[in-house]
Amino acid sequence: METEPRVPSIFAVNVLAPYILTALIERPDRLVYISSGMHRGVQLRVDDLLWTKRAWSGWSAYAESKLCDVLLAFAVARRWKNVRSNALEPGWVPTKMGGPSAPDDLRQGCVTQAWLATNENALARSTGGYFYHQRLRAPSANDVRTQEALLAECGRISGIRLTD
Repeated sequence: METEPRVPSIFAVNVLAPYILTALIERPDRLVYISSGMHRGVQLRVDDLLWTKRAWSGWSAYAESKLCDVLLAFAVARRWKNVRSNALEPGWVPTKMGGPSAPDDLRQGCVTQAWLATNENALARSTGGYFYHQRLRAPSANDVRTQEALLAECGRISGIRLTD
């Protein structure tokens, strides 16, 4: 499925929309990006974010989009020193997408987002972290060059630049 000609909806919703919103909003105190543990299973193809050079794989496109969300969160944390920017994975929860046999707790799946957005403890007020159930977890997205390449490509596709 595509939203605009040649822009897959997974990329448009999961990557381009958060990028554009981030670039256009007045800088808030905190930003929270929703990722997925699936981001660990892929290598990002910055040269083919729109899947024009390879065969389509919905699973891989989704996982790559969630890797992009982590890269975006970390790039913002690095560039915008006065904004706390973090990413998280809610877990595999029993939703329409996750299915009824998903093993994680649905309620726990939303706690970390609210905690990162509002809590005043030191960990929730940190920046550049990746969280799962209110705990830091190692992501697969620390490479600054890949972060910058993603920002450049999102800027090219959208026509909107993320400023420092």
